[in-house]
Amino acid sequence: MMIPVRCFSCGQVIADKWEAFNQRVNKDKEDPEKVLGDLGVTRYCCRRMLVGNVELIDDIINYGRK
Repeated sequence: MMIPVRCFSCGQVIADKWEAFNQRVNKDKEDPEKVLGDLGVTRYCCRRMLVGNVELIDDIINYGRK
């Protein structure tokens, strides 16, 4: 998991909402706007942090030391 702990703009803690957001959007196929509202993420900057997150750890780990 590579989600930042806090929003870069306002400093609100967002990492604790990532698992629920990811589960409901990707596996349960719910609308991201509704899920963010249910989780209490109301600021646009925080919404951006969750919606715009791309997990790259699986790609980056391939370039480790050999």
